[in-house]
Amino acid sequence: MSPSSSPSGKPATFAELPALIALAPHRTLFLAGSIAVLLSMAWWATELTWMRFGWGGWPQPSIPPGWGHAMVIQYGLFPLFMFGFLLTVFPRWLHRPALPGSRYAPVAGCVFGGYVLANVGLLNLPRLLGLGFVLMLVGYLMGIGMLAAVLRASKDRDDHARSCLLALSLGSLGLIAFLVYLCGGPAMCATLAIKLGTFGLLLPIFFTVTHRMLPFFSGNAVARYRVVRPRWSLPLVWMLLLMHLLLDWRGAMGWLWLADVPLALVFAWHALAWQPWKAMRPGLLAVLHLAFAWLPFAFVLFAVQDLVLAFDGHRILGRAPLHALAIGYFGSMLVAMVTRVTQGHSGRPLQMGAVAWLCFGLLQLVVLVRIRAELGGGENGWLMAAAYGWLMAFLPWVLRSAWIWLTPRVDGKPG
Repeated sequence: MSPSSSPSGKPATFAELPALIALAPHRTLFLAGSIAVLLSMAWWATELTWMRFGWGGWPQPSIPPGWGHAMVIQYGLFPLFMFGFLLTVFPRWLHRPALPGSRYAPVAGCVFGGYVLANVGLLNLPRLLGLGFVLMLVGYLMGIGMLAAVLRASKDRDDHARSCLLALSLGSLGLIAFLVYLCGGPAMCATLAIKLGTFGLLLPIFFTVTHRMLPFFSGNAVARYRVVRPRWSLPLVWMLLLMHLLLDWRGAMGWLWLADVPLALVFAWHALAWQPWKAMRPGLLAVLHLAFAWLPFAFVLFAVQDLVLAFDGHRILGRAPLHALAIGYFGSMLVAMVTRVTQGHSGRPLQMGAVAWLCFGLLQLVVLVRIRAELGGGENGWLMAAAYGWLMAFLPWVLRSAWIWLTPRVDGKPG
């Protein structure tokens, strides 16, 4: 009996697991990403605890710990989920056949294998650290080539597909820049890689997918919902993000408001145009709108900090805007979107469920705790609370989701 046709909920045998996991890109890469969700924050929580209490014998990375934290999360953790989603939906967006496992398995193996090696390399093993990022880059290039081939074979010139490909290409440039730094290049290469990860890779893909899918999901679930998906906003957001990247990388901090104020306005316009007050049911739709609300809020924080810096010379909010973006928008949207894909592609009802609600709710508290850490007084304690809070929020969700990815669809269908 094949894994896809096993009785609903029946665990696969050990021999069946490889074939079952390879049935769909989201199974393979979401499972890898769920491991990364816990592994990355476990290392960071331990590192913060060492900083606070000075544990003897804990190996320190050969690069600044904060840089290691940013790189493995931005280029390893989130992209595992992004590749899982894009390798699944690209053929659907572009009316092409689904990709076979033989094509996407190497992408998963390289990105996840590189991610694991890079994490181990943070234990003062610089050669493994470099090898991990090389392997990740290979996975990126294979994934980009695969998605580009799907786009070339299609008659559609889909703006969302092209936007995602551009972001992944910038992510590859970020990996190259960081490898230059690891090989002895200037620290400027590392800071460029970190900024590219946030504003050239993650934010463009998250916003592009939200731009396409949130109005679509809302229109399918809500009667008399007005679908708004303006074509002008993707290129405008890209232009402003590239402006932010250039100003930030070149140290022109006093001019960042020129990019961040318009971005705050554009994202706030979308939040209102997508009519969240009409989409608070079902819960699986509500969390998409609630997650997106963190994006305009984060850029309001960016804009306030930029304006104060321009006129007073002080960064009053520290990294609070960045973590409102990273934990609030990226983290919450990851839970919302991955839960939806997991439920739908396993033949289950499109419902949040208690475990997903618990994860989503706790994650909102984690964002607030991490923002509080930037406002002075006991910073390291608040940072530790946020890191361990992330682990507490995600652990039940990861265990439940992993069970679904490791068992056949409950409706007996393939995939």
